[in-house]
Amino acid sequence: MNTPDPNADVATLSYEQAREQLVAVVNQLEAGSSSLEDSLALWERGEALAKKCEEWLEGAKARLDAARASAE
Repeated sequence: MNTPDPNADVATLSYEQAREQLVAVVNQLEAGSSSLEDSLALWERGEALAKKCEEWLEGAKARLDAARASAE
């Protein structure tokens, strides 16, 4: 039996959406009021969101590098 990935929606988020959700996850974790199970789920979501943000930033950097190279 396959369990659906609760973080599958992260792949469809814009950078701004992912960053906003990541900030919310960090705030929830820092509040420390979640159960261990909920904290683990939040941590996993935060990891997925951080990875998505990094992918967006790497893509933006590659585009800037390409634009600079073609301008030279």
